[in-house]
Parts: sequence; structure tokens; C-alpha cells
Amino acid sequence: MPADIDERIRDGEAPEPHVRRLALEKAARVAGTHPELVVLGADTVVVIEGRVLGKPADDEETAAVLRRLSGRTHEVLTGVALLASHEEQSDIASTRVTFRELTAGDIAWYVGTGEPRGKAGAYAIQGLASRFVTRIDGSYTNVVGLPIALVDRLLRAIQGRGLAQPTDLVAPGQSGETGGGRLGPGAGHVETTSARRSVPAATSTGHDVPGRCRR
Repeated sequence: MPADIDERIRDGEAPEPHVRRLALEKAARVAGTHPELVVLGADTVVVIEGRVLGKPADDEETAAVLRRLSGRTHEVLTGVALLASHEEQSDIASTRVTFRELTAGDIAWYVGTGEPRGKAGAYAIQGLASRFVTRIDGSYTNVVGLPIALVDRLLRAIQGRGLAQPTDLVAPGQSGETGGGRLGPGAGHVETTSARRSVPAATSTGHDVPGRCRR
């Protein structure tokens, strides 16, 4: 279920508080109209050296992003928020991903496959880009789309207050911008609103962000 909010970064806002804030705002927007539901909101960005990498506008920008990732380590940050009966749980997952050195041929081939189109960070780790990854530190599912272990922990925290049961948790669809999930019997329905995306404006440090939207 999409949440219609302003996803632009605020002046002086770092990536970590940014993704947490958007996750909370997305969850709150849906929970406001569906108070009977357990609602999960999430937002993901790709960061390298403090710069948020966004969805490339075209193949030329895609190649530029891949050159920036080549032989380096970047960070995938996801803010997750869970709201249930006025109870709030939120946290951030961080995964460090290292790419091998990419040749001009590697980049031309990958851009030509069309896979990086529409992807923040210009790659899909669960797809053809997996051959570029030499190391992952942290949650793999965070890079794919949603940090399942973190979601489970937040659900268990809410369960401890008698508000939900983290059984039969279903991961959201991992191919696009929104996903759905559910809890087990007796816990109702979980509405999931998430987006792996970039920030559609320059950060306060003056870095230009080359586009917008989630893996």
C-alpha cells in the first residue's frame, strides 16, 4: 500500500535519520486511515562517502554510478517502522557491500542488460549484479529490499506488549517499489509500505543526487 508523503531530504538531515523519519511517516500515514492494522513502513537509500546514490535518469548516469561503485564499499540503509495500536517500534538496518573492480566492458554489458534501470544505486544484488559483489557485511535481505531479521525483531517487541504475533511473516515483493506482508492468525493484517529510493535533492553537503526511486 503506497503512502503519499514528501520523500525529499531536509536541510542538514543525514541519511540515517532520514530513512527512519520516512519509514515512520509512511507507516503513520497508512495507520491513520487503518488503525485496526499492524502497519510496517520502510525506506532505503544507497550511500557512498556520504553521498546518496539515486535512480539514474539514463544509461549514461547508470554507467557513472557503476564506475563510482567499482572497487569500493558502499552502504545500504533501511529505516523500518512498525505501528500497532499506538505502539511504535523503529530501527535502521545497515549493510556494507563491496564491489570488485569493474572494467569498461563489465559496465557496458550490465547497462545493456537493462537490469539497473529503475534501481537506486544502479544495481540489483539478487540479479546479474551479484557477480560484482565480493563482500557483504550485514543483512542480505536489506540490500534486496527489506531487512527481514530486523522486521522480525520489531514484531517480537510488539508481541511482548500483546499487540501482535510475528508468525507466518511474509517478505514483501522484492522486485519493485512497494510490498505486502502479513502476520499469522489472530494478529490481523500487516500493511507494508516501502521504497528503495534515492533522495530527489542535493544533500546539505552539496552532493548532487542523480535521480530518485527504490530497488
